[in-house]
Amino acid sequence: MIAATRPTKGSRPEKKEQTMPILTPFIVLIERRRLKRQLSVLMAALLVAAGLTAHAEAARVDGKQQRKIAEDLARSADASELAPTRNRWERRVRGKRMVDAVVVSNASDPELKSLRRFVKRLGGTVNARFTSVNALSVTMPARAVRRLESRDDVVSVSPDRPLQRSASMLELTTGTITAAVRPVSHFGAYSGLDGSGVGIAVLDSGIMRTHGAFANASGNSRVVRSVNLVGAGASALSANSFAPGSLQRAAFESSITWNAATADPYGHGTHVAAVAAGRGSNPALDAGGVAPGASLIDVRVLGNDGSGTMTDALAGIDWVIYNAKQYNIRVMNLSLAGDSSESWQTDPLARAARSATAAGITVVVSAGNFGGHNGQKVWGSIGSPANEPSVITVGSSHMRGTQAREDDTVNLFSSRGPTRGGVRLNDGSRQADNLLKPDLVAPGNRVIAAAATSATGQWNLLAASYPALRSGLTAAQTSQQQLMMLSGTSVSAPVVSGAVALMLQANPGLTPPLIKAILQYAAQPLPGASLAEQGAGLLNVDGAVRMARAIRTDVAARVATGTISAGQLMNATALPAPSSTVNGKTFSWSRLVFVGGQQIVTGNVLFTRYQPIWNPALSWGGSTVRQTAINHWPASGTVSAQSVPRSFAEATVSTGNLLTSGVSSATLLAGSAGPLTATSLVSTGVVLGNGVILSEGVILSEGVILSEGVILSEGVILSEGVILSEGVILSEGVILSENVSPDED
Repeated sequence: MIAATRPTKGSRPEKKEQTMPILTPFIVLIERRRLKRQLSVLMAALLVAAGLTAHAEAARVDGKQQRKIAEDLARSADASELAPTRNRWERRVRGKRMVDAVVVSNASDPELKSLRRFVKRLGGTVNARFTSVNALSVTMPARAVRRLESRDDVVSVSPDRPLQRSASMLELTTGTITAAVRPVSHFGAYSGLDGSGVGIAVLDSGIMRTHGAFANASGNSRVVRSVNLVGAGASALSANSFAPGSLQRAAFESSITWNAATADPYGHGTHVAAVAAGRGSNPALDAGGVAPGASLIDVRVLGNDGSGTMTDALAGIDWVIYNAKQYNIRVMNLSLAGDSSESWQTDPLARAARSATAAGITVVVSAGNFGGHNGQKVWGSIGSPANEPSVITVGSSHMRGTQAREDDTVNLFSSRGPTRGGVRLNDGSRQADNLLKPDLVAPGNRVIAAAATSATGQWNLLAASYPALRSGLTAAQTSQQQLMMLSGTSVSAPVVSGAVALMLQANPGLTPPLIKAILQYAAQPLPGASLAEQGAGLLNVDGAVRMARAIRTDVAARVATGTISAGQLMNATALPAPSSTVNGKTFSWSRLVFVGGQQIVTGNVLFTRYQPIWNPALSWGGSTVRQTAINHWPASGTVSAQSVPRSFAEATVSTGNLLTSGVSSATLLAGSAGPLTATSLVSTGVVLGNGVILSEGVILSEGVILSEGVILSEGVILSEGVILSEGVILSEGVILSENVSPDED
């Protein structure tokens, strides 16, 4: 529920920088008249690879040395004084300019002892060590930051950037109330899927566990654990070294238990949790969430004003990964955004999110609310960790106040792709990721859900500061049942998190990338909105659940044990017809799936035959495939083997199958406009059978680097008022209503 402020206007992109948003698939098209020749040559070359080889993490991009220091931190390190508008991560202490940073390492020692000693010799302090990303949180002299770049065990150094919240009718419009999902849902009475048995971790400002929306049928709270990690970085340093079941770990868990009288003083986290898993409990207005039977795990990483830091978010992700088995956490909702000019490969939040994905947790992230300014669309405004290929990035749609889906639109404020994070090379050029995001959209405008109050009934800060958020709900405001409305992609994300819980209840054996693909495949393209605005389209819970039920329930287990290989049968029953009927209206699915961040694929083979990309340990973006390996704590006491991750290691994959034969490519259907092409246009082309069937699939080979790709146009020229530079500031406000622009009336 965040309003976009105007991005700072940067200079024109440097000539060497790749400035146009493009889709980059595996076929080289330099000139259109050479398409057929280039296609046949490269497709033939792709057949030579076999096996899967991991190479150590490289510091080179296209043969050029990559800079390790994030640009905003480098500017601070090189400056002689604090910036006039001082960043929250830099300050002066006893006359010295100090910076808070996150140092990502590739050291084989998970304790990072050598790097910790080096930071201390430089006059710095180590605040925390993380496991989801092999990294340290440090405070050190600004002038010493550059010395980290010379170390071979340092991959990247990022500032500890501030984060903020990205900021029923819901059940009906998302296709949740259908015969295939939940035939009955009214005032706490449900039949069908409700998310029971699935844990959703909400990393936000807290959850008011005593609110009626979080009660189960017996009246007990479904918030099974509440922890507060705001400012817990120092204790997290040692906590990650404590073995499961140890007295030290138990003491740490006790120290972060969150039982404040005002569990969510800001109010954002409670609303987000209720959208995902709230139970329709208010007698005056049924504002039920998508998965009203799911368990909730409250991980507080944002403070009383809705803001936080990257290190607190990393500590929260670490905690979720460590405790995932204990609370059956299958979904993690991140309705928060950070400004980052870094590539998905180096950004610490992105790396932590894909570690969670590798651990089997489906990570759902809000796209951000920076997609428009003064009625104009802003492209390339996706934040972090929404820029990570493995997560499900969710944009915001407008329900227009009706149950119908055909009149829905994409909100102007919803952040648009492609992603513009990238790497700055030592020769001064910059290589942008240009990944296609968001992945899909979900309702995120004036969504009514639970409002947090204190033990004495005082409103949360949001509701108290903006009475308009309670407008028209006076009759519904009763004790422990208070409601408010919020807008933003931070509300859209938990809609999808709830949908994922329903899919996992229907089929616990789905992997995170397979879940993401199903959601996209069953989505409904909204008219007029492009790939970079709505992804594959509007969330369709009915179609996603039906697809989930058609797939074998042992896929995730077989992936974990390595007993499933490319091309093996994956479906348990016949795939459903690719259409849904919601509220009496029938529509076709998009049948589009984004892979590698720059390609679009389709076809039943994606779901009838196992595709290597359904392995959650793989993250594919552009020309790079990263593989995550997990080191688990040994079995001890009540802790079983392979249940609690201890550390993660990444490597770049250079050979191996990604997709099998029979999958169809729809990338070229985007035409010269690339990501600005309407999703419905590409989908229609797929329905008409205009995709290209890949006779040998997609294979990575050391001899064929996928970095060249297909350039679908000479570039989309954007007006000077919309500069896709790294100077996008994700400062956030409050959206009081949908009337932000003519697009949203």
